[in-house]
Amino acid sequence: MTELPLAAGGAAAQALVDLFVVLLAAKLGDELFKRLGQPAIVGEILAGVLVGPAVLGLVDLTAALEVFAELGVVFLLFWVGLETRVTELRAVGSSAFLVGVLGVVLPFAGGFGLGLALGESGSTSAFLGAALVATSVGITSAVLVEIGALASRAGRTIIGAAIVDDIIAMLILAVAVGVAAGGTDLVGLAVVVALALGFVAFFALGGTALMRRRPGMLAAPRFSESPLLPAVILCLGLAALAAEIGLAAIIGAFLAGMMVAETTEQHPIEEEVAPLYAFFPPFFFASIGMQIDLGALVDAGTLALLVAVTALAAATKFLGAWLGARGLDEAEARFVGAGMVPRGEVGIIVAGIARASGVIGEEMFAVVVGMSVLTTLAVPPVLRVLGKRLPVQDAAPQPS
Repeated sequence: MTELPLAAGGAAAQALVDLFVVLLAAKLGDELFKRLGQPAIVGEILAGVLVGPAVLGLVDLTAALEVFAELGVVFLLFWVGLETRVTELRAVGSSAFLVGVLGVVLPFAGGFGLGLALGESGSTSAFLGAALVATSVGITSAVLVEIGALASRAGRTIIGAAIVDDIIAMLILAVAVGVAAGGTDLVGLAVVVALALGFVAFFALGGTALMRRRPGMLAAPRFSESPLLPAVILCLGLAALAAEIGLAAIIGAFLAGMMVAETTEQHPIEEEVAPLYAFFPPFFFASIGMQIDLGALVDAGTLALLVAVTALAAATKFLGAWLGARGLDEAEARFVGAGMVPRGEVGIIVAGIARASGVIGEEMFAVVVGMSVLTTLAVPPVLRVLGKRLPVQDAAPQPS
């Protein structure tokens, strides 16, 4: 008689136990940190550290967990793409555009330069630069809502700049992944850059233009079950295509989200994809925690590198965003600069991709994750203080 896959002691049964432990721990960490007024993703990462090999050793990073973690980051970037519309780029204004561009250029140059100064390869330096680039606007948005500044001029500038920031960051990541996979000879590098640029441009411009011309493409009755089904198929399809041509799967997922954002079904799909967003990403953040080598972080040299990378990440992002916002009031420019500093999930995603590609080792992985966590924790209290200094006519009423 054939043994059922879920029979006692079977591999599938163990996988279910692992998934249960990780999801439960991640959600408990999520809830605890929310109650402490801190970003939930930090709680999920620390939950992974706790149940993983570094502390309790309850769970190893198995193939099943890796699949769920990959789906987590794919749906996370699909969600980010859903909030990013190409048409909104025309409305962000010159200040937001400059904040987005300068807030990318300076951190990337700083990270790339630091990598070279440390004797790292061009690929490793490019990933370090990419990890310092993108802002976690989700962290900043939550604080903007809390202090009533989301509708202020500074708040609108931050949100607009984040759209520019996300698109450029995905392009840089696409090139970095391609370079890591294809080597650094001039011909190969040119092919990689052209492929990355072409892929992003084709779907970010052509794909979204198609959706604007056919905005009801995902609507019923063509897809009578739910518009979510074709949206998820598009997400997984573009993620798989990106991975097949040597780019990161998350780039395809992000572009799929941008395309869906141009349809009439954007808001219904956002509502229907919310459970997927709540279920899968915690596996990704917990898996990051499970991979952190705590031994590396107690080394004096690693701690010094963590301090240096965190300071560089904060300073270059603040300076770039502050320079871009110089057309605003000085208090607003400082608020915008601080609001663009959190790296959050994006820096962690880049670190995970770089580690999986073999481009960075355990020490640099721990440093980049640590930098992302520290910038995420440090900025909300700073924004609360700077928000009190915004011009009265620009500040929105405090929520009751």
